[in-house]
Amino acid sequence: MVKINSHDEFAAYLGNEVGVSGWYQITQDQINKFADATLDHQWIHTDVKKAATDSPFKKTIAHGYLTLSLIPYLWQQIATIGNLKMEINYGIESFKFGQAVVVDSEVRLKTKLKSILNLRGISKVCIEVVLEIKDQPKPAFVGDVFFLYHFES
Repeated sequence: MVKINSHDEFAAYLGNEVGVSGWYQITQDQINKFADATLDHQWIHTDVKKAATDSPFKKTIAHGYLTLSLIPYLWQQIATIGNLKMEINYGIESFKFGQAVVVDSEVRLKTKLKSILNLRGISKVCIEVVLEIKDQPKPAFVGDVFFLYHFES
């Protein structure tokens, strides 16, 4: 876990890995709750019996957006950003889903600081994120997330 309390401390990671989260298991219960929350009940996510016979994965798979929604939780395992007035999720770009995450898989987030800008006292950071799947060669996704951090003076 890294601790960052200023723009300059963040900038020290430019071009480098910030860190890697712990492993997190995605369960069928979580997939079902996500389906309820998003109204996306496509059988490949929620119908265990049909997935066992009709899916190429032979199991249900997590929604792609469910895996994306884990970014804040896993990012908090990697970095503690302190000395803040405010933090804002600013955007996501260039996401590519490389592989489905089958139920009960474990995933973890690997991060790298791609860019950091000082916008009149607010740090705009671009973090490259890779969601790795345990024992799989291809990641679930690769993309860039942007945060705005307004540090105390």
